[in-house]
Amino acid sequence: MSAETCARTGTVLNIQRASFHDGPGVRTTVFFKGCPLHCPWCHNPESLAFEPELWVWTERCLGCGACLEACPRQGGPLPAGTALGTLGCEGCRRCVEACPSGARAIAGHSMTVAEVLEAVRRDRLVYEESGGGVTFSGGEPLAQPAFLLACLEACRRDGLHTAVDTCGLARREVVEAVADHANLLLWDLKHLDPRRHEELTGAPLAPILDNLAAVAARGVPVWLRLPVVPGYTDDPASVRAAAALAASLPTIRRVSLLPYHRTGTGKMSRLGRLATPADIPTPAPTHLSELAAIFGTLGVPTTIGG
Repeated sequence: MSAETCARTGTVLNIQRASFHDGPGVRTTVFFKGCPLHCPWCHNPESLAFEPELWVWTERCLGCGACLEACPRQGGPLPAGTALGTLGCEGCRRCVEACPSGARAIAGHSMTVAEVLEAVRRDRLVYEESGGGVTFSGGEPLAQPAFLLACLEACRRDGLHTAVDTCGLARREVVEAVADHANLLLWDLKHLDPRRHEELTGAPLAPILDNLAAVAARGVPVWLRLPVVPGYTDDPASVRAAAALAASLPTIRRVSLLPYHRTGTGKMSRLGRLATPADIPTPAPTHLSELAAIFGTLGVPTTIGG
């Protein structure tokens, strides 16, 4: 596949219209597939792997055998979480098409830049009236850099406001190129202790902070987003460090505290993976207010939720 073709084609999980929490105004959010982090609380676990995967709703299965008859693979269709085109799967999607109860589906599909642009253009009037636009999220959109940059360039030519929701882990040249093409960056910081960050996400913190500093030096507006996961990301030392960081970088315009929710649990079972630990509670409103107050003492505008 040529470099030009790679730039014009990427793997997208889905496109969500009328989004209110992924930047200013009413937005369309394009979710890319694939992420270098593996946070145990992830509410979009279907976005972690880079390849399209099989979903299976076992509670919907009728046991009719239609998927077995349709599958060209000897032994029948593979289980939930199998990446298409691996382990003998041909990626033909016949098992999905044959299922009468919708018990099987595919998470992720290939799209061209033109197809993405066609989809996001549909709400141009809504963007103009609300001050909204297009947000590229994931997964991690910077993990498909050529495709992301091509999408950003297409949106810019079309006069659409763009935001990129990122964890910040990518090569410096990729981060700077994206910052130069986007109107806003939504920067997700998981934890401010390097050891704990790597334990939780499987990735180092240092390059994420270095990239954030590089973005700030370029003057790109940033909204900092912090997941509040009780027992994982909400210890006071980490929150105070995040507040100090936000106060030190003038391009950080606001901070959003994102309360943990259990949306990802059901998705994990459909992918055949272990679910998020059941004992993680939703953070109490009083706890969220206490964390927001830490930022308030430093004069950092802070919201609870997106």
